[in-house]
Amino acid sequence: MAMYKLAVSVSRSLLDDIHRCSLKKQTGVSLKHMMDFGSYPNENNLLYSAQFLHKELPVRLALRVIELENLPHGLSSKADVLKVRDWYVDSFKDLRNFPEIQDSKDELRFTELINEIKMRHNYVMQTMAVGIQELKKDLGRKQGLNELPEIHQFLDRFYMSRIGIRMLIGQHVALHAPNPPPGYVGLICTKVSPVTVAQNAIDDARSACMRTYGTSPDVHVYGDPNFTFAYVPTHLHHMVFELVKNSLRAVQERYMDSDHDCPPIRVVVADGLEDVTIKLLDGKF
Repeated sequence: MAMYKLAVSVSRSLLDDIHRCSLKKQTGVSLKHMMDFGSYPNENNLLYSAQFLHKELPVRLALRVIELENLPHGLSSKADVLKVRDWYVDSFKDLRNFPEIQDSKDELRFTELINEIKMRHNYVMQTMAVGIQELKKDLGRKQGLNELPEIHQFLDRFYMSRIGIRMLIGQHVALHAPNPPPGYVGLICTKVSPVTVAQNAIDDARSACMRTYGTSPDVHVYGDPNFTFAYVPTHLHHMVFELVKNSLRAVQERYMDSDHDCPPIRVVVADGLEDVTIKLLDGKF
C-alpha cells in the first residue's frame, strides 16, 4: 500500500539519490536531432542512445517524483496520485540499478527494460485523473479547480514531461524495428500531411460525438493536403482529436434545444516558413 511520505516507504539511500538527480538539469532533445541521429540506427548509434537515456531518464523521473511528493491542497496524499508516484519511483530504481552500458548486449537488455518501463506507465493519465476527481470532491462547492492555477500548471508540466519521456523511450525502441514503415525514422514520419491527420482525427471525434448524442455537427477542413512536414503523427492526431472533441461537445450542447441547426466547425491548417498552425473555429463567425 502506498504511503503518503516517500521517506517512510523507501530507503534513505534511494531517497537521497532521487533528490540528487532531481537537482540536475534535463537535456533537451529536438525532433530534428532525433531524426538526424535515428536515420542511421547502427550498433554504435544505438549504444550511444542507450547510454544517454541511462543517464537522462532518471533525471526526468526524479523531477516528477519530487513534484508528486509536494503537491498543494492534499493532492499528493490521494491514493491514485500515490500509485503514480510509486510507478515513477520503481522506474527510477530500475534504471539506477541497471549497470553501465558497454556493448550491444547491454544495449539490448536496456532496451527491454525501458520498454517495460514505458508499459508500466501506460495508465498514468487515467490514474491521475481519478486523483484529480477525488480532489474535486474534497473541494466541493468551496473551490473549483479553475480557481487553483497551481494545479493546472502542475498538470501541464507533468503531462508535457510524460510525453517527452515516452517519446525518448519509444523512439529508441522503434529504432530496433527490423522493417520500419517507409518514410519513418523511429516514431517520426518524415512526410506527415497535417490535413490528412486532422481529417482522420475529426472522423474519430465525430464518431465519439454521435455515440454520445446521436448526432454531430459538421466539421470542414481547410488547407493544402499535399503539404507535409516531419512530425509524430500519433501526437498530432491526439491533439486535434481532443480539440475537435471538446468543440463538438460545446457546439452540440449549445444547440441541442435550439430551433437552429448547429453551425459547422472549421479547422484551418496553415503552413508557414518555420511552423505549422492548426486553428479551430466553432460557432458563428
